[in-house]
Amino acid sequence: MKMWIYIVSLLGSLLLVSVHTEAAYKIGIVKVSSIFQQLPQRTVIAKKLETEFNDRAMDLQRQEREIQSKIQKLQRDGSTMKASDRTKMEKDIMAQRDIFFQHAQVFEQDNRRRQAEENNKLLSRIQDAVSIIAKDKGYDLVIDANAVAYTNSSYDITAQVLKQVK
Repeated sequence: MKMWIYIVSLLGSLLLVSVHTEAAYKIGIVKVSSIFQQLPQRTVIAKKLETEFNDRAMDLQRQEREIQSKIQKLQRDGSTMKASDRTKMEKDIMAQRDIFFQHAQVFEQDNRRRQAEENNKLLSRIQDAVSIIAKDKGYDLVIDANAVAYTNSSYDITAQVLKQVK
């Protein structure tokens, strides 16, 4: 019995030390998504990517118009065409559609990849700013606001990070 009392009191002491140690941490909260949305660099990046992909987008639009034109011609003149000509035109349309879908898929993948690259650069800048502010202000831990159910606004360093990144 004395042994159990000793163990319970020892565990209680360890728990109190643990709670006391945790209270010494300085924790900050940052709204990364809010900072990301407010960055003026996002507009510059969007324009840069639009310019980068503009020629390919225009080419895809041209291909789509050609396919639509051929489909309309087939619908309009298909009943008066020879069977062999109609079959040839249908195969041509199908081949063009397949090529179009392949080009469109590659375009989308390249566009998403480039957007991710540019977004990662911005997120890296945000992380660097968080690190600098955390070190300067003596924070032991900085957590994204999306990972926290509730926080006191006095722990929020979002404005400071946004100022640092701009």
